[in-house]
Amino acid sequence: MTTEDPTAEHPTTPEVALERAAGRGAVDALGDPAPTAPLDVPTRTVTLIGTGLWAVALVVTLLVPSLHTGERSWWPWTCVTGIALGVFALWYLGRGKGRDAV
Repeated sequence: MTTEDPTAEHPTTPEVALERAAGRGAVDALGDPAPTAPLDVPTRTVTLIGTGLWAVALVVTLLVPSLHTGERSWWPWTCVTGIALGVFALWYLGRGKGRDAV
């Protein structure tokens, strides 16, 4: 009767050996990384939150005089540009070009 040493390395396939040698996830027979699935990102929600934050920044900038006078006179326009780009992004997403897979 023979006892196997549980720490002894068992023979593996070339793919598993490549995976272990590379120290990464799954690989194909050529050693290239296996394709991964794209992340499911709620782009409309992210765009709405970003546009809302620009709107809040605009309100704060306009309410605090030191944030929109002198050398900082361009700050409100930055917020307006952020809001405009957010509205454009929502329109673009609604057209289907960057639509979620939901």
